[in-house]
Amino acid sequence: MRVIGVRLWARLAFVVLLVGAAGVPTRGAELDSLEIATSSGQHAFQVEIADNDATRERGLMDRRYMAADHGMLFEFDRDEPVSFWMKNTYIPLDMVFIAPSGVVTHIVANAEPLSERVIPSGGPSIAVLELNGGMAASIGLKVGDKVHHPFFKP
Repeated sequence: MRVIGVRLWARLAFVVLLVGAAGVPTRGAELDSLEIATSSGQHAFQVEIADNDATRERGLMDRRYMAADHGMLFEFDRDEPVSFWMKNTYIPLDMVFIAPSGVVTHIVANAEPLSERVIPSGGPSIAVLELNGGMAASIGLKVGDKVHHPFFKP
């Protein structure tokens, strides 16, 4: 009976490992609702919040999958130029740089997975929204469009 228990625990551990590698949030991350208004309409997303050094540093690293309507919102304390890279990030991402009012100021489409190339904000940003690569184009997102989330001031 003990051998069956050990095998069951080993299988369970393997499943947990696979779920984490597949990109399902395993850090107990709660999801916030976020909406983007574009000329094609309102687009709803569920986002993880990266609002401290540890979560911002980790970001979406080591994820192999992210649901189409999910993303990560990086919140900063100051509106200033920021830069990102894709080291240890396996899925292509669109990076949406956002002003304190929620207005999109810059978009980087389909950032290359695993690249260490620095991706600058192109100006001050209080937040960056990472979405699956190609999502910005599919919803018609453009500079000047508005992101709605409690972090942004109206």
